[in-house]
Amino acid sequence: MRSTLEKIAFLAPFFAASSLSFAAPPAAPPALNPSSLQVGAATVIYRAQAGDTLSIIAEQLTASKGNWVQLAKLNRIGNDRTIPVGTAIVIPVALLPDDPSTAQVAAMSGHIDAVAADGRPIDISIGTILSEGTIINTGSNSFLSLNLPDQSHIALPSNSRVKLSKLRTARYIRSPRTEITLLKGRVESKVSPLDKNKGRFEVRSPLAVAGVRGTDFRVGLVGDSVTTEVLSGGVAVAKKSQLPALTLHQGQGNVTNAKGVGKAVALLPAPQLKGQSQLQERPAVRFTIAPVAGAHGYRAQIATDADARNIVNEAESDQPEIKINGLEDGAYFVRITALGQTGLQGIPQTTAFTLKARPEPPISIEPKNKSRSEDVMFSWAEVGNAQAYHLQVASDAEFKQLVVDQAALAAPQFSAGKLALGTYYWRVATIVEQADGRDQGPYGDPQSFNLLPALQVPKIADAIDGDLSFRWSAEPGQTFLVDIGRDAGFSALLLTQTTTTPEISVPRPASGTYFIRIKATDPDGYVGPFSPSQKVYIGSHWVTGDGSPLLNVGGNTQAGY
Repeated sequence: MRSTLEKIAFLAPFFAASSLSFAAPPAAPPALNPSSLQVGAATVIYRAQAGDTLSIIAEQLTASKGNWVQLAKLNRIGNDRTIPVGTAIVIPVALLPDDPSTAQVAAMSGHIDAVAADGRPIDISIGTILSEGTIINTGSNSFLSLNLPDQSHIALPSNSRVKLSKLRTARYIRSPRTEITLLKGRVESKVSPLDKNKGRFEVRSPLAVAGVRGTDFRVGLVGDSVTTEVLSGGVAVAKKSQLPALTLHQGQGNVTNAKGVGKAVALLPAPQLKGQSQLQERPAVRFTIAPVAGAHGYRAQIATDADARNIVNEAESDQPEIKINGLEDGAYFVRITALGQTGLQGIPQTTAFTLKARPEPPISIEPKNKSRSEDVMFSWAEVGNAQAYHLQVASDAEFKQLVVDQAALAAPQFSAGKLALGTYYWRVATIVEQADGRDQGPYGDPQSFNLLPALQVPKIADAIDGDLSFRWSAEPGQTFLVDIGRDAGFSALLLTQTTTTPEISVPRPASGTYFIRIKATDPDGYVGPFSPSQKVYIGSHWVTGDGSPLLNVGGNTQAGY
């Protein structure tokens, strides 16, 4: 038997003498002429050129060479190799290949974590470009808004987690192909119309898929259920990996759980605010809501825009009143929804409001409730950076009838002097110096008081003989403090005594000049001011043999009568 080398040597002359040649690999088909493409809203039309076949067209213009069969059926071409030059070949969007797309951070607040598809952490800021596969986490009281190239918008409330599972567009016509996977919390989507360009937008969750072609809707994970709420347009809802079982229309929602896709129900109506909420003058903004039948709670979101794309705060309450802290002064919008028993959010109500709470007003000190002073003194706590204070006193709660209006008080107090008896209301605002001038903050909560008659003590006569006794007018239930001093400043007291009756009798003191004042305490605990002090003279106590007092008149001593 011949060895392999012998066989090669034996055959070599035949190969050398022959004219055999080996074919080179087939050349790639020529690239199609871009000028032959006509791009429509949801299709591409290609005008066939000489030598074109459906296989070549499918290979270069669609996602797969094998799509030539569908192109043949769609365009009714029986012979792939005899296409007349100029024939219009229609290619639907479904057969076009995908190109990568992106999402851009439009607004954010709080703490946001993001990880790229390759595990690389992403620093999030306004304008950051995110690619397919990115996972985003919003922290407590943190919010993120994303813009897509077709002007669709995605909003992530606080405590939410999503994956940008698919960010693509169909080649040539740029039709969006977007898929968001909700892993935790909620996602709100406002999708540009997709009917004409046959785009796709889906929100997927562990149980359900919500697909739309242009709508405003919300999807949330509530326990082991998925909620879907439609604010405009329509949403097809299906169990994961199943055909859509339900189409939700504007104002409808449903709950999908392990048992299946729940029926469509009407969303709760938009809540209405009570009172004047358009101007908020306290750092903690408050919104009072007219109760909505069937609601078990309410959610409020604060945004800097009417579309709520830049959310800066939110809160929930099981009562028809919501309080939110932490906002700076400025113009805002509040979006309020009622929460149903199944976890569905209702139709939102958006209202513009202005927060003007700084500089904060001082704390009012006095008067409060009542006063018996003949010189009414108003006082309040001092504010550290205050340049001045604005005090208003009125005889009506609306401050239309002003009796005092001091717009530039340097000290945290003001003496109004004697006012007519009656009911009064007063309030104070802080004024600070800003770069563009003085800025007055809101007034503090109005304080009211009743101005009542001051304690009236009749003239106490000088005493020549006997004990020092006097009485005064009083109101039922009052108690009194009586001071008798040896000097006008009452630094040295002869007597200080409380009494429950409007009178007092003091054993006759030594001769000399004394000063008397009285202070009343009302039954409700209000302590009035001391009455104006009165000066009284106690004369020498001399008597005649029959006990008649001796008086010194003009330097001459004589018997009294």
